[in-house]
Amino acid sequence: MAASPDHEWRDWLRALPKAELHLHIEGTLEPELMFELARRNGIALPYADVQAVRDAYRFTDLQSFLDVYYAGAGVLVTERDFYELAMAYLRRAQADGVVHAELMFDPQTHTARGVALETVFAGLARALREARGGLGISGYLLLSFLRHLSEDEAFATLEAALPLREAYGDLWIGIGLDSSERGNPPEKFARVYARCAALGFRLVAHAGEEGPPDYVRGALDTLKVARIDHGVRSSEDPALVQELVRRRVPLTVCPLSNLKLGVVRDLRDHNLAKLLRAGAIVTLNSDDPAYFGGYLLDNYIASAEALDLARDELVTLAANSLKASFLPHAEQAPLLDRLWAAAGRS
Repeated sequence: MAASPDHEWRDWLRALPKAELHLHIEGTLEPELMFELARRNGIALPYADVQAVRDAYRFTDLQSFLDVYYAGAGVLVTERDFYELAMAYLRRAQADGVVHAELMFDPQTHTARGVALETVFAGLARALREARGGLGISGYLLLSFLRHLSEDEAFATLEAALPLREAYGDLWIGIGLDSSERGNPPEKFARVYARCAALGFRLVAHAGEEGPPDYVRGALDTLKVARIDHGVRSSEDPALVQELVRRRVPLTVCPLSNLKLGVVRDLRDHNLAKLLRAGAIVTLNSDDPAYFGGYLLDNYIASAEALDLARDELVTLAANSLKASFLPHAEQAPLLDRLWAAAGRS
């Protein structure tokens, strides 16, 4: 039976403890904050007002989104900017029932503008540390390489960041791969991922959003990732889906992002429910919520209504997110207990 859209049901869904595992912190930059940071930093924006920014958020595909996304990130200059960006997201996430968040960030986007790596780390880390005590949200950082750039540039970014691991190693636990997927297969980054694995980082990568199922296989077999970000095109290869189920590789699916970028034309056509019912470890996430008009709870609600998800399936999605996180099992266990209690299973 389809989940009801009434307030009681929404409150129940909000109360389920969840983790967000596919979230680009630069993609949480709301137009209001963009204008405030631009004013504070003396940066001229190519938009007359907040509404003009929202009008620009009419994307036709991944690349048209990325063009606006990178322009918006240009207002992030100081440690305070990154702190305020992350805190704004974390407060919103708490209101959606998020208890753990693994934030992806794109250092190359910022260092190319002359922003120091430590500025980025310091601002994001301060927000995560405050959120643990003040908001009850734990969090990690996933440094993401831009796949439209070269592997040598990824190596340079990694080596520049490694001296910061001593100060931020409690938070910086993983490596990711994002940006333009077409024409940039996972194998392009085989050597740098091997280096990251040797250093003990947890590994994720975007694959199978616009790229073919072979990119998912490449991320699994060449990059040796623990999670696939997106992965929705895996369903084009039934043997690959069986492999994902057998190996219990989580998929961090972003339904409203997929709708906004034209990966699916109608949310009712999204394959996340089919993947879930086939035994895949599907999680729901918001990707770049300021640009796509939907934070985590919005993704749960929209998916439930469009795909006729049962309450047990929504609980499974929340449980998957906690289990697929990089939290130690000892920290996952009490969160799962809270989830079972909120779901009425205790």
